[in-house]
Amino acid sequence: MKLFDVYPLYNVTPVSAKGIVVTDDQGQDYLDFYGGHAVISIGHTHPHYVKRLKDQLDNIGFYSNAVQNPLQVELAAKLGEASNCEDYNLFMCNSGAEANENALKMASFVTGKSKIIAFNNGFHGRTSAAVATTDNPSINAEINLQHEVVFLDLNDSKGFEREISKNVCAVIIESIQGVGGLDEPTTEFLQEVASLCKENDALLIADEVQSGFGRSGKFFAFQHHNIQPDIISIAKGMGNGFPVGGILIHESIKAKYGMLGTTFGGNHLACAATMAVLEVIEKENLISNAKELGEYFNEKAKEIPQVKRVKGKGLMLGLEFDFQVADLRKKLIHEHFLFTGGAKDKTVLRILPALNITKQDLDVFFTALKTALS
Repeated sequence: MKLFDVYPLYNVTPVSAKGIVVTDDQGQDYLDFYGGHAVISIGHTHPHYVKRLKDQLDNIGFYSNAVQNPLQVELAAKLGEASNCEDYNLFMCNSGAEANENALKMASFVTGKSKIIAFNNGFHGRTSAAVATTDNPSINAEINLQHEVVFLDLNDSKGFEREISKNVCAVIIESIQGVGGLDEPTTEFLQEVASLCKENDALLIADEVQSGFGRSGKFFAFQHHNIQPDIISIAKGMGNGFPVGGILIHESIKAKYGMLGTTFGGNHLACAATMAVLEVIEKENLISNAKELGEYFNEKAKEIPQVKRVKGKGLMLGLEFDFQVADLRKKLIHEHFLFTGGAKDKTVLRILPALNITKQDLDVFFTALKTALS
């Protein structure tokens, strides 16, 4: 049997990693400024994270959600305190796609409606409802056409006002678009969306799968805009590489048995991984570091004339050029040994490093970038 051919792969085989350094099977070190799609939030093999998982595995790694798991209760309390979202309830699953799938299903259960508003260049996952709300026809199958989804331009207030109605079940929006290329809704637009959702009994789903867990310089990126979503989807940096996701459901939405369910979601190892991430974020002040390093990144980018602008917030960043960046990415990985990311907008170079990088790490990145561009 061979592997199903899914992605074009770089000729790099990582075998170990520590902090932001990834080492391949030839002994070559790479600096990781991408973190595997914003997953590595506290650095590779952080000692506290490794110990938490090993200690948990010595006791119990998994059992069914048909029995009590005190770690889930502990995690929900810790997450509520860390995120200032104590008036939400936590449902755990295994990925960002599952998180958005459950968020959309929950919205339909609660409202009894099916129409969804999503946004162009958004990305919400590859499961049925999640992919139906993703603006990428190449990954949308015929089976998903059962969902009634309207796509609008980000920050198009007039278009939103035309489409929002009592027939709308949910509005799903990324607080910062990840795959799309780091575009953001304005505060004015997000506040209008939140207000019109309430007026029309539609649920507002904030997709924080990439932008959550401190990456934007606040725990959640929507917190830059003073709104309160009904549901918040989370994953990526939540587990620092362990597969885990979830949704935060506002306490005004009441649970019914059978509404949601999962076999692996919220297992003991997933809880241990997420607790370790939250503990490291708190102990090492990583949200403040993300904000400070994001500002430093913006200043350094001004030294590079080819950069049209910096997009995003904190350490969820994109460098926009007036050319497509695929060749630049190849040069960075093969000649300068730096991992970076691409986007649907092919002129944007995505930078999503661990939140505990230093100014010295960014200096190395910009030195390499200048050389590659020259």
